[in-house]
Amino acid sequence: MNRPRCPWAGDDPQMHAYHDEEWGVPLHDDRALFELLTLEGAQAGLSWRTVLHRRRGYREVFDNFDLERIAAYTPVDIQARRADARIIRNRAKIQSTVGNARAALQAIDELGSLDALIWSFVDGRPLRNAFRAMDDIPAETDISRAMSRDLKRRGFTFVGPTICYAFMQAAGLVNDHLVTCFRYREV
Repeated sequence: MNRPRCPWAGDDPQMHAYHDEEWGVPLHDDRALFELLTLEGAQAGLSWRTVLHRRRGYREVFDNFDLERIAAYTPVDIQARRADARIIRNRAKIQSTVGNARAALQAIDELGSLDALIWSFVDGRPLRNAFRAMDDIPAETDISRAMSRDLKRRGFTFVGPTICYAFMQAAGLVNDHLVTCFRYREV
């Protein structure tokens, strides 16, 4: 069936599956939220397609995004990941994943879950936009700027306002499917 979807999904089957099944669906699992935050940070300067096609590798290389295991990585562990072609081997992005796991664990100690922190920016309920064209969708918002400031204050890195907004879209904090997209009403 040829259903109308957001143009960013293009014609790549993996992008279609991600768009149709995951993007914009409210996510409340700490491990999955951390995975998305990591992948959005890894995307900086790259396309989402590039990162999505390496997601399996990221899961394997980063111990299925187990926060405690990643937080315990040593410099030797980090160096081993820099040599692994299944992920984007940018030193700063890999170190960010480790540091962010540590910051996430601190937030969990403080608030009970990463979910509680992330969803606090939208009062626990997804925001529903009604954009008709891709050009109407902002790259960042006041909320993503607030999230970015708070996450940075907590020690997270690779969490600028644009990355935070992309993360909000992916994790379903905001529904930015175009109104013409079949997923808009479903999400």
